[in-house]
Amino acid sequence: MELVEEKKAPKEEKKMGERRVVVDKAYLYDEDKPLTVCKTSLFHTGDGFTAYDCNGDIIFRVDSYGRDNDELVLMDATGKCLLTVKRKRPTLHQRWEGFLGERSEGQKPIFSVRRSSIIGRCTMEVEVYDGSGEEYTIDGDFSLRSCLIYDTEKRTVAEIKRKVDMSTNVMLGRDVFALEIKPGFDGAFAMGLVLVLDQINGDDPVEIGDEQVHPFVED
Repeated sequence: MELVEEKKAPKEEKKMGERRVVVDKAYLYDEDKPLTVCKTSLFHTGDGFTAYDCNGDIIFRVDSYGRDNDELVLMDATGKCLLTVKRKRPTLHQRWEGFLGERSEGQKPIFSVRRSSIIGRCTMEVEVYDGSGEEYTIDGDFSLRSCLIYDTEKRTVAEIKRKVDMSTNVMLGRDVFALEIKPGFDGAFAMGLVLVLDQINGDDPVEIGDEQVHPFVED
């Protein structure tokens, strides 16, 4: 009986401490990694995103420069291309694919994201093409900056939420939000999913004062 218990214990420990590299192992963290993500103005010539850590250091950048938003490139602070996300056409489920580095013609994707349904608000399904069959689900409403990303065992690996200014206790607008990455999850992969969510979610709510109104109302 004792031998059986000794075999089971290490297996469970390995499972809980699993580190999942999809894009770059440099963005795997041993503790929760909170990032502040800032979306630039839609009318700015360098429309995109910048993600900062708690020290104010830039971790990720995305600059579209008015290009076709069917393809976006995620970079590190120095401008190195980490990941390209590209919309797959034609598709009914708004499928997007991710490619390592700057995508080249004929390159195979490393993951895909698609809506679980072609109508209404729904979850997003993420499939990783590394031979592991790893899948993730994104649940929530990105337009409200409220999403959970979890694995097949329903463990949260990343969270998107509204950002609160701690000095004034005031909730900031939707162009500044928080991305919290759980230990062992690839932060560059998580940021790539944020880019896809921003592109798929076309019905952003309209803010009126402190309230938010969606373009459509469900009874």
